[in-house]
Amino acid sequence: MLGYAVLGGLALASAGAIVTVAGVLGPALALDLYTPPVAAWWTLFTAVVVQGVPFLLLCTVVSAAIGALVPERAFSRLLPRSPALAVPVASAAGAVLPGCECASVPVAAGLMRRGVAPAAALAFLLSAPAINPVVLIATSIAFRGQPLTVGARLVVSLATAVVMGWLWARFGRQEWLRLPKTRTTGSGTFRAGAFTDGLQHDFLHAGGFLVLGSAAAATFNIAVPRSVLDVFTGSTWLSVPLLALLAVVLCVCSEADAFVAASLSGFPPTARLVFMAVGPMADLKLIALQAGTFGRAFAVRFSSVTWMVAVVSSVLVGWWLL
Repeated sequence: MLGYAVLGGLALASAGAIVTVAGVLGPALALDLYTPPVAAWWTLFTAVVVQGVPFLLLCTVVSAAIGALVPERAFSRLLPRSPALAVPVASAAGAVLPGCECASVPVAAGLMRRGVAPAAALAFLLSAPAINPVVLIATSIAFRGQPLTVGARLVVSLATAVVMGWLWARFGRQEWLRLPKTRTTGSGTFRAGAFTDGLQHDFLHAGGFLVLGSAAAATFNIAVPRSVLDVFTGSTWLSVPLLALLAVVLCVCSEADAFVAASLSGFPPTARLVFMAVGPMADLKLIALQAGTFGRAFAVRFSSVTWMVAVVSSVLVGWWLL
């Protein structure tokens, strides 16, 4: 109790100091720094963070609960022992968890801590933000009267998650992946303490990288002129890689990216499908979260291959269905 009191006092003191400084220096700083580019950057940065934080909190709660309450044997019973079979099962399980891409990383880390094969946990990491009911309903609303677009997104996202899980099971190396530390479940108050510690660690750790990725996305939006983007709208071969790159840097939450894609009416349908497929699996904030959780060596390799698989799958499915 004394520790919590000390932490509470420090938090209140910090908040009071921040309010005092903001009250004294805020107007002067606003006059010096408030220019249209700075205002636009701050708006975009805040929008990305605000989109991601609620789902990040939700899924860190899930991750902490998994680590503290669920026994390891439960996962060994639910998933097939063979990674080749566990990957598609874990990918399909992503449909039951509404959340964005930044929130899936703590859950995947929690699964690995509970003994789930990395290939299956990584397949879940990719599928959860892309095929859950919230995302599919949002896509159907954004592309009203175009059920094939919703189906194409589901097929592409599920296929990419399965392929990446199988690729990791076949070619992934242990030294590339920094596995999260195992936590003991304990019982009673010990489980409550493990839940609290896991929640605090995962949320603060992942939240920092969410902020870094959001800042990078806002900077790109401000630095690249809109006229440069308009050059690519007339060609499918140019628009596909452009929107694949934009999906990485814009960091739009998976629950909202369909509305952004629908607004890009000048681009071909396949290019917009690429945007919706790549974003939840390989955007900047997700890469930053993966680097912070699993290591930089893993994030660079896994994200780059995921980007390529998602683009190729989108082009093939778009040519077939759209």
